[in-house]
Parts: sequence; C-alpha cells; structure tokens
Amino acid sequence: MDDSGVCWADGPLLAFDLETTGVDTDTDRIVTATLISIVPGRDPVSSNWLADPGIEIPEESSEVHGITTEHARTHGRAAAAVVDELATTLSESWRPSTPLIAFNASFDLSVLHAELRRHHGRDLPIAGPVVDPFCIDRQLDRYRKGKRTLGALCEHHGVRADGAHTSDGDALAAARLAWRLAKSYPEQVGEVPLEQLHDNQVGWYRAQTRNFADYLDKQAGRASEPAEQRRLRQRAERVREEADSWPVRGSTEPSTVSGV
Repeated sequence: MDDSGVCWADGPLLAFDLETTGVDTDTDRIVTATLISIVPGRDPVSSNWLADPGIEIPEESSEVHGITTEHARTHGRAAAAVVDELATTLSESWRPSTPLIAFNASFDLSVLHAELRRHHGRDLPIAGPVVDPFCIDRQLDRYRKGKRTLGALCEHHGVRADGAHTSDGDALAAARLAWRLAKSYPEQVGEVPLEQLHDNQVGWYRAQTRNFADYLDKQAGRASEPAEQRRLRQRAERVREEADSWPVRGSTEPSTVSGV
C-alpha cells in the first residue's frame, strides 16, 4: 500500500470504451469509441468517434449499441482515420500517473490493437497503467453469484449508469465504478500505487482466465456429444493462450507499463 494514503482515484483519470461489430477481438471492428478525460475540479472532456467499419454490422450488434450499417456508412468516418486519431488522442493523455479505465479492458484494448495492425501495421503501446473494474471486482468478491456486466456491477456497487451500451455512457459508468471500488477498498485498490495495481491485475486476470479454462474442460467432460466436447476443449485452449497477455490479448510484448 502507498504509505502516503493518497488515492489515485482523486487524480486525473482517462476512461475508454468501444462499441464494435461483434465480440471477436481479432476480426471484429470498431463502430464507436469514446475517451473521457476526468480532472478533479473540471467538467469531464469527452472525445467521441463514429467509424464506418468497412464490414456489415450484424443485426444483433446493432440491437445492442443502436448503430446500423447504413448509419455508420452515412455518418461515420473511414475506419483507418478513426483508428489513427483514436490511438493518437489516447497516447497524448495516457500517462503513468493517469490510469486508463476500461471495463473488461482486455477486449477493448485488444480490438484497438488489432485495428491498428490492420490499418496501420503498428502495435498499441501500453503507455500507462490500466484499471479494469471487471477484473478487480472478480478478484475482490470471487464467489458472488450473478451477472458481472457493467450494468450489474454498477447496480451492485450503487453507481449511476447512464446511456448503457453507448461508448460514452459506458466509459463514464466504468470511471464511476472504478472510483467507487477505489474508495470502498483502499488497501486492495485505492491506495495501491498504480504501477503495482496494474501488475496485480495481470496476475488476477491470469488466475481468473485459467480458472475459466478449467471450468470449460469440466463442462467438456460432462458433454454427451463429441462435437460439443471438441468445441469446449478448443475454447478452453484458446482461453488459456490468452491468460498471460493482459491487457492486450495475444500480445507478444511483456505486460508492463512503459515509462514508469
């Protein structure tokens, strides 16, 4: 714990969220993106992007975030330009003293990483610490039953959530949730130096992911159909491969905070 008793949640924060064409971090694309700069004593400053992802947006995804293929093509900017501008804006604000807050960070950051490689042939640098309320909540209360969606966790922790399944609404809700966790659990979260908290989440994510892979293997052993057994075991294998790469799935770079 930081002996000074200073809580990082009282300093500047950067909140991040994406809405996408689907849930595959390798192949799905960004539709909307939001970065919110939160500085104590000032109004939050929100930067928002709408991209034409260059592929069809499945109906089930449109039902979640409200953006159709037609709307994205008519009103969105070229994906390559959005991805470049988003990554540049992120790099200008993300610092070792300014954590990036993202709910289920390994999904959003992995999608942005893949998009940068797809359109610009470069990787996403981890320029500062990441704070993931999803990962932290799973560690603090491992055996609590029920959903752990952003909405469910906001309700559980008494946090206001506005504009669910919009990138700006979800980014702000994630920041509020991170603040609440920091204040509710100072010794485990709020007063832990940011670099250490980032490293702690690397280990928590590894353990959580491996436990989930073990669960999938058990489910495979109980499945009666060979095809279902294979599907579950293949998924367990993929999940294990991701366990050592937080906050960017499949990254070959060490999961450290540069510049700290």
